[in-house]
Amino acid sequence: MARFSGRSWAPSDPAAAGSTGGRPHGRHQRTRAARQQPVRARSVAGQVFGLQVVVVLLLVVAAVVALVVQSRNDARQEATNRSVAVAQTFANSPGIVEALRSPDPTAVLQPKAQAARVNAGVDFIVVLSTDGIRYTHPNPARIGQKFVGTYQPALSGEVVTEQVTGTLGPLVQAVVPVHAPDGQVVGMVSSGITIANVSSASEKQLPVVLGAAAVALGLATCGTALISRRLRRQTHGLGPTEMTRMYEHHAAVLHAVREGVLILGGDGRLLLCNDEARRLLDLPADAEGRPVAELGLEPAPLELLTAGRAVSDEVVLAGERLLAVNVRPTDRDGGPPGSVATLRDSTELLALSGRAEVAQRRLRLLYDAGVTVGSTLDVTRTAEELAQVTVGRFADVVTVDLAEQVLAGDEPPPGPEPGPMRRAAFAAVRADAPFYPVGTVVEVVPTAPLAGALTSGLAGMEPRLAESTAWREQDPEGAARALAYGVHSLVRVPLKARGVLLGVARFWRAERAEPFEEEDLALAEELVARAAVCIDNARRYTREHAMAVTLQHSLLPRTLPAQNALEVAHRYLPAQAGVGGDWFDVIPLPGARVALVVGDVVGHGLHAAATMGRLRTAIHNFSTLDLPPDELLGHLDELVNRIDQEESATGGAAAVTGATCLYLIYDPVSRRCTLASAGHPPPALVRPDGTVVFPELPTGPPLGLAVLPFETTELEVAEGSRLVLYTDGLVEDRERDIDEGLELLRSALAGPPRTPEQTCADVLGALLPARPQDDIALLVARTRMLPADQVAEWEVPSDPAAVGGVRAAVAERLEGWGLAEAAFVTELILSELVTNAIRYGTGPIRVRLLRDRALICEVSDTSSTSPHLKYAATTDEGGRGLFLVAQFADRWGTRYTATGKVIWTEQPLE
Repeated sequence: MARFSGRSWAPSDPAAAGSTGGRPHGRHQRTRAARQQPVRARSVAGQVFGLQVVVVLLLVVAAVVALVVQSRNDARQEATNRSVAVAQTFANSPGIVEALRSPDPTAVLQPKAQAARVNAGVDFIVVLSTDGIRYTHPNPARIGQKFVGTYQPALSGEVVTEQVTGTLGPLVQAVVPVHAPDGQVVGMVSSGITIANVSSASEKQLPVVLGAAAVALGLATCGTALISRRLRRQTHGLGPTEMTRMYEHHAAVLHAVREGVLILGGDGRLLLCNDEARRLLDLPADAEGRPVAELGLEPAPLELLTAGRAVSDEVVLAGERLLAVNVRPTDRDGGPPGSVATLRDSTELLALSGRAEVAQRRLRLLYDAGVTVGSTLDVTRTAEELAQVTVGRFADVVTVDLAEQVLAGDEPPPGPEPGPMRRAAFAAVRADAPFYPVGTVVEVVPTAPLAGALTSGLAGMEPRLAESTAWREQDPEGAARALAYGVHSLVRVPLKARGVLLGVARFWRAERAEPFEEEDLALAEELVARAAVCIDNARRYTREHAMAVTLQHSLLPRTLPAQNALEVAHRYLPAQAGVGGDWFDVIPLPGARVALVVGDVVGHGLHAAATMGRLRTAIHNFSTLDLPPDELLGHLDELVNRIDQEESATGGAAAVTGATCLYLIYDPVSRRCTLASAGHPPPALVRPDGTVVFPELPTGPPLGLAVLPFETTELEVAEGSRLVLYTDGLVEDRERDIDEGLELLRSALAGPPRTPEQTCADVLGALLPARPQDDIALLVARTRMLPADQVAEWEVPSDPAAVGGVRAAVAERLEGWGLAEAAFVTELILSELVTNAIRYGTGPIRVRLLRDRALICEVSDTSSTSPHLKYAATTDEGGRGLFLVAQFADRWGTRYTATGKVIWTEQPLE
């Protein structure tokens, strides 16, 4: 029989290493090879067995796949044939045409269909009308419902078959027509059967295929086992090439490892040692084969090597080295007597572990600083975080001094000498550290090392402060106190980011005995560099926030205008995260009326503040036209849309959509409020009895999004009522929704009468969040009524002769008011206005005098024609009336009403 040179990677028997120095011994090798071993995947027998298994499995898989595919096709075809046959048989059964034409086809066909379904072994037989309505069904609840499936071709006389997935699973259903004797299709019959219920002959062949595969695998296994046994007996387990390669690998690994390895025989002789063991124990060149006791080893390692017991990581002294020794016997599991020892140099390992621990602590400090420092955009808080994260872990005392301009958000002025600084943060492991507290101004001495560090931007270190004198020039008295406290080492690092010198951080050691080293200086520079970027970011944010707040405050009303209709108090609180676009306004209108406005622009920052200013200016301009609230919001919405279109056309991003506004006009004569809303929360009305209501008014969409006209609501309010206007930042927050906020506002407003100022304080005390995320604008106005004796009104006939009577009545009323000196000018103004109304307007014509902060004259008619001021030529006979009115009156104008117009004038009361 031919002999195969098979490969076996079984390890050699430990007994093969005898007195011949570890060389293979043939007898022991044959004895070990004679033992029964499992078949290895890399041996020839294993490869043959694997190939046979793969071939058998491929054949079995191919056969199974073919049978499964054939079985599925056969089952599908069988289900189709049976469904068509059953449907056609039932469709051609006697009496079905008469049953379909009967008044109650279900009563006749349902029993027959059920019986036929059971006899035919199908899952359902359904009789359908020409409209697809079921007359029969195994589930009576589905009778009368629409058939699920394709049936339209059956109306033309075709047979329809389809495979669907129903409630019973995958099935095949057939639909056949029912023909009347005259060939007309009078109905349809559908029959269906699930594919799982159709057995296939191919499925019965699967056990045969699987049985054949099992037999084939059994024969392959037996054949492989016989071949493997034959090969082991012929090759004795390993060939010469494999043995040589194995020992070469063992020798290479043995001499490459950084652990000393010693193999000792049962008689105490050294059988084998690698290069690392020779180095650690200083063994002679001829050490192998000699007794260990004769090698001149130290007593401690010699005792462990010859003890004859297991040793685990025992550290002993061998010369100047600390060795970790491990010893294990080799006679376990029938092996030869002796032991194996490994040696590790713990001296270097201890030094490496110490350095690794220090590096780990520094990495942890850097990580904690990266997570902690810069958690807020506050300059002082960032400096405090740097001091807190390093004190106790890197230094015993930490001080952070920043330029005063940095604390205000500005850059320090350029110059050769650093200016004064202010202590922004201080932290110490002990409370009695003799250092200046936070807030102290630190003057930099030009000759001190601190000034040099700030000028150059380079970090510096004083490892031993007691031996150095230059650093004392900065503060001799403070230096003496620090030395007496025990401070002995210092690291100073300038805070510099993006080329801007922000300040300096100094780290002091007093409790720790070891001074700062170069590695500590590098760590301090890394820590301060990260903190400097965070401080600079906070500084930039502080500057931009201050600019936005300044812009916002410049755009908001600084003082409220003088008027008598309302007693007004207001509050405005910007968000802590950044300024927003909330605003409010109090705008006096003609006729002693006053407009109240609150609005909110979505977003924060400069853009929101600028947008707010644009909208507020637009509202002031529209208010001069004295428009109703709904028309004013309509014009404002058109303005927003036009601005958005201009920004989109130029590629700008300063769109102003997303703004809300509430506009309210109060008339102290009629005590009526006219208001309209563009997506803004409703106002609160506090009646004199202390009850609070939120008037229901149609809330239109926000400005820039309106697709429908805004609507106006009118309210009549009692004198002494309080109107409360606000923005959503007051009632809505992350921790509460708007409904909860409105209820809190209702509770804060309810109760006894209060002044507007006290109302503002109470509302903010009840609803103000700890950290407002949005701006809050609050406007509280208590209504007043113009007394009846301060109002005079006459109706004037449309006759020029009636002007004289009006002038006399007005003069009489002015004399009663103590304004006789204003009678001449008032009569002149009214004469011109009433004459124009009679000549150009339509009746009725009314005249009203109001004595408020000014004398107000109003002439109203039902005409919508507005007079215009013009300059008459010297030859013109008229056209000078309005010119005279404009000269004598302080202000004059026209406002339109639902019934016409009102021309008004105001004269100062002196």
